[in-house]
Amino acid sequence: MKTFKAGVIGTGYIGPAHIEALRRIGVVEVTAIAEANQPLAEKKAQQLSVPKAYGDYRRMLADKDIDVLHNCTPNFMHLQVNKDILNAGKHCISEKPLGMNSRESAELVSLAQEKRLVNAVNFNYRYYPLVQQARMMVKNGELGRVFAVQGCYMQDWLLYDTDWSWRLDPQMAGGSRVMGDIGSHWFDLIRFVTGKKIVKIFADLLTLHEYRKKPKGEIETFSGKELRPEDYEKVKIDSEGYGHVLLQFDDGGKGMTCISHVSSGRKNHIVFELDGTGKSIWWDHERPNELMIGHRNEPNQLMLKDAVLMDNAVKDYAHYPAGHNEGYPTAVKNFCRNVYRYIAGESQEIDFATFEDGHIADVVVEAVIESHKTQKWVPVDY
Repeated sequence: MKTFKAGVIGTGYIGPAHIEALRRIGVVEVTAIAEANQPLAEKKAQQLSVPKAYGDYRRMLADKDIDVLHNCTPNFMHLQVNKDILNAGKHCISEKPLGMNSRESAELVSLAQEKRLVNAVNFNYRYYPLVQQARMMVKNGELGRVFAVQGCYMQDWLLYDTDWSWRLDPQMAGGSRVMGDIGSHWFDLIRFVTGKKIVKIFADLLTLHEYRKKPKGEIETFSGKELRPEDYEKVKIDSEGYGHVLLQFDDGGKGMTCISHVSSGRKNHIVFELDGTGKSIWWDHERPNELMIGHRNEPNQLMLKDAVLMDNAVKDYAHYPAGHNEGYPTAVKNFCRNVYRYIAGESQEIDFATFEDGHIADVVVEAVIESHKTQKWVPVDY
């Protein structure tokens, strides 16, 4: 594969995950990072062993050595940063959500098509080996007709009223919190695995804490730091932290899910179960190297991650032998590998989530919010 030079904008939680994944691919050199100011950029560049540091991402856009840019900034920056990347003639890999709303994401889809540049969104849960295997089993008809889907995506890091993140600020995160943050991942995952289109939604949402205690100083997401009472200020919260959603699919299938930031003990609990007329399958992100296969008239099967046993079309998503577990870093690596393989012309298939997929996720989330407000079934307006 051709070698590439990449730049990463934003080095909070997800930026370093991109950098690690790119280094594992072996054909991408991360040559620069950009941060909110020059001192921070230089500090992060030193920590991450990246040669160039930019205190303003716009200066990075003019760097002729960089082929691809990764947008790992907070939500409110996605539209402008992605537009600037595309207008600079660089291929663009963005974190989700693609935009703060579907209007913004539609604008980015249009611009990417106009510029004819490779564009991708990091819906990384698609790229676990056994998620790929599940998709192939559905595609090959091994389950029969899939008539029902259920599952959840549950976390607990915003359970207490003293828990705070920029994701609680609608000016930074957008109008939806838990649905936009992690619900979007689950909806994309189900669309990817089943090949189905969500056409109608009924949702009921909950804001657990009407008021939260915002730290007066900055703390990083997932840091777990404890502050004293005088270190907080009271803030009104309008965004949802929990919700359950009923789904209708384009083939008449049904579905349901629960999405939560406030479920004690659930750290990153992503589950889907597909019920088919022949078999069922279910997968749990916290046990990602196992895929359960359910039968009616014979014992259930537990399929362990093993490239030898996987469908030929997805064997290359498993990089280590059976019994050697693979997880989150491998999923990000597989995503990045697919994108760069396509940029290099070594694959003619777009086997990664594009801006169009990011836009679809934004549309689905907006339908969830509208359904909750109206307490009615809402069509998903693609």
